[in-house]
Amino acid sequence: MLPVVVVHGGAGHIPKERAELSTIGVKEATRTGYAILQKGGCAMDAVVEAVALMENNPRFNAGRGSVLNVKGEVEMDAMVMDGRTLDSGAVSAVRRIANPVQLARLVMEKTKHLCLTAEGASKFARSMGVPEVPEESLITDYAKMRWKKNLQPDANPVECQMGKMGTVGAVAVDKDGNIACATSTGGMINKMEGRVGDTPCVGCGGYADNNIGAVSPTGHGEAIMKVTLSRLILFHMEQGKTPEEASDLALTYMKERVDGLGGVVVVDPKGTWAARFSSLQMSWAAAQQGELHFGLYHGEHFVEPVQENI
Repeated sequence: MLPVVVVHGGAGHIPKERAELSTIGVKEATRTGYAILQKGGCAMDAVVEAVALMENNPRFNAGRGSVLNVKGEVEMDAMVMDGRTLDSGAVSAVRRIANPVQLARLVMEKTKHLCLTAEGASKFARSMGVPEVPEESLITDYAKMRWKKNLQPDANPVECQMGKMGTVGAVAVDKDGNIACATSTGGMINKMEGRVGDTPCVGCGGYADNNIGAVSPTGHGEAIMKVTLSRLILFHMEQGKTPEEASDLALTYMKERVDGLGGVVVVDPKGTWAARFSSLQMSWAAAQQGELHFGLYHGEHFVEPVQENI
């Protein structure tokens, strides 16, 4: 069953013309992560590379393609977690960084802290030799259009968010049984300057523990934080639930308790995985035993060889 990697490209309602490109993007990210695992690479390398690839893809709300805050600027959050040691690294409200997930990993590996924010994260990036990129390089015409649309007094950014691919993320178990997760996002459309969502918060925007499993979520950040969604799912798994059962229980609770929609990718130490969501759609893909699994709508589950198109 090992190794395995599972990726999501965000939950919500994806316009048809973007849905196909989103599915292509998560499949490509999954193949990239799986190739690393097949060569004996570690779970952390696999999830970071998979997420970085989606950050570089303008179809996703992370890195290039991030949604804009109320001032029309990009502020991004990301986190990683290592299930072997419970070490974690995160960045929040970072600007002009092409791959926040890689910066989050540097926070984990090169500092004693778990999270750096805004200008402090930028200073750290410079000290690590991470290049700053022009803000314009992260802003797409699509993001600009949706920003302007949501400046209207009657706009509903939460509802509109569901029209944009949300947070991206990945979970993996490598050949040695080590588990990792990574999550990255541009946040919520037209958010207040300095708003930070669930993504960089341990237990909310991700969690990994070799003894239980790993989760990477997507959806309405404030709702995810209120129920600590990632840790909640792993709590259910500790009680003996499967990844699928645990995901459904937690997503149902989030909907009923705080009226929040979202989705998750989950894996356990044996390699059993799940991709579940309460939103209309979630682009997801998983690679295991030479097969690539993927889907977008509820009940959709396609399978093809991993090697196809490589």
